[in-house]
Amino acid sequence: MARFADITGLLERQAIELPSWAFGNSGTRFKVFGTPGTPRTPFEKVRDAATVHEYTGLAPTVAIHIPWDTVDDYSLLSRTAHDHGIALGTVNSNTFQDDEYKFGSLTHTDPVIRRRAIDHHYACIDILSEIGARDLKIWLADGTNYPGQGDIRRRQDLLAESLRAIYDRLGPDQRLVLEYKLFEPAFYHTDVPDWGTSFAHVSALGDRAMVCLDTGHHAPGTNIEFIVAQLLRLGRLGSFDFNSRFYADDDLIVGAADPFQLFRILVEVVNGGGYGNPDVAFMLDQCHNIEAKIPGQIRSVLNVQEMTARALLLDRDALRAAQDSGDVLAASAVFMDAFYTDVRADLAAWRENRGLPGDPMAAFAASGYLDRIATDRVGGRQAGWGA
Repeated sequence: MARFADITGLLERQAIELPSWAFGNSGTRFKVFGTPGTPRTPFEKVRDAATVHEYTGLAPTVAIHIPWDTVDDYSLLSRTAHDHGIALGTVNSNTFQDDEYKFGSLTHTDPVIRRRAIDHHYACIDILSEIGARDLKIWLADGTNYPGQGDIRRRQDLLAESLRAIYDRLGPDQRLVLEYKLFEPAFYHTDVPDWGTSFAHVSALGDRAMVCLDTGHHAPGTNIEFIVAQLLRLGRLGSFDFNSRFYADDDLIVGAADPFQLFRILVEVVNGGGYGNPDVAFMLDQCHNIEAKIPGQIRSVLNVQEMTARALLLDRDALRAAQDSGDVLAASAVFMDAFYTDVRADLAAWRENRGLPGDPMAAFAASGYLDRIATDRVGGRQAGWGA
């Protein structure tokens, strides 16, 4: 097994994009919970995201969501991010909240509604250009609840036409990243339910169309690391949305439900050349329903960092030798040795050598930041779902 000192150069290359919406209020289907100090504007979200990077050194960019993060001046929002030591990243579109999209957006049978959805994506591309970012990420709620409600084949054709119109609008340095989701809110069929459907559509578009893999968007028992390996092999893994789920798409802190799964995924990322690869974006997509938002994001990026360190320590030569010789138990032992390696003390010492707190969670808790924003952010409308 490699020594921790051998992997620090690789660890320095890790960057995990934060979601602006993680700093707003969220909850369940039945209640959205408010928290003192919740951002009221995209500018305050940026400030909170920058705080995560300040304590961890892991989160140099923050993704924005349109229209949740609509502002009059995106250049000003971008400059604000830079002033706080981070940058704006992925622009996420939203065609799932307006009443017109009740029966679909890019797959709607009404060409007027499809045109409105396409135009929304054009506006997102304009924002990408204004802030100097690369990726437009599309997640669609489109689908049906009942057999016969819609023509499944026709909806795929309409989706292909709509995506083509959006893709052709991209600038030469911009990408379209298509997310998939097994179900919800469409329960009979979803128009982009799995990696194969996303892959089929982006492959038809061109080299600057990629798949986004959300770790919570799979049926129970799905081998997500196999999907990671396959998409890397095919050159179409554009980004991750890291989170955890216990039953469905819970959007909980990454690594909370199954740390071993996170380790297995990261092993395939490293094996497939996805780690440190600018074409593969590490991102979070989480909602902090009951825990404080900023420390929730700190905990999340630290979980990814810890499992990345374990994956980098895997003795790949010994593993390959055991695999090639058919020694199942030896291969398993090598794999599990890496997973069980406790890297927390090494990571703490390494952070301190880089001028970061050894324990970012404790350092943030002692900073008084949450108390300050609770006092300062009084009045106005707190950000949350739909804001």
